[in-house]
Amino acid sequence: MPKTRSLIAGSRGVRRIMTDNEVMAIYGTPGNTNNFTQVISPFPLVIAWDKNILVQKLTCHKKIAQPLLNVLKDLLLAYGQPKLRDLHIDYYGGLYNLRKMRGSNTRWSRHSWAIAIDLDPDRNLLREDHTTARFARPEYKPMIDIFTDTGL
Repeated sequence: MPKTRSLIAGSRGVRRIMTDNEVMAIYGTPGNTNNFTQVISPFPLVIAWDKNILVQKLTCHKKIAQPLLNVLKDLLLAYGQPKLRDLHIDYYGGLYNLRKMRGSNTRWSRHSWAIAIDLDPDRNLLREDHTTARFARPEYKPMIDIFTDTGL
């Protein structure tokens, strides 16, 4: 978490997670690198599995490049770099990874389109919910609001 949830407006304007078919219609074929671009993060991100490596260049789908950049800028404004580091919001677990969803042989992970980002993956596990996830804590509310307001 946060992972981009591929949100879309449903009936009565309620946002919901996109179906696989909707993701394909909007983002194309999973793993098609012709659809990708790179953005430069306004702050360095720490590689979650090797804390000695910092990155700022991120590969993502062209259609989320500007929203993702806006999110990163807003995170920096909301928290400042020292607080981003203290809260591990700057711990980066990846964005593009051509793979199937865990537990599925047929469904593609949203990472396969480079539309999902993993932040602080060691402390925000896949199967957590709003009662157990670290990012559900009050100090992360501005971050969640930034992602939600952007639609990522």
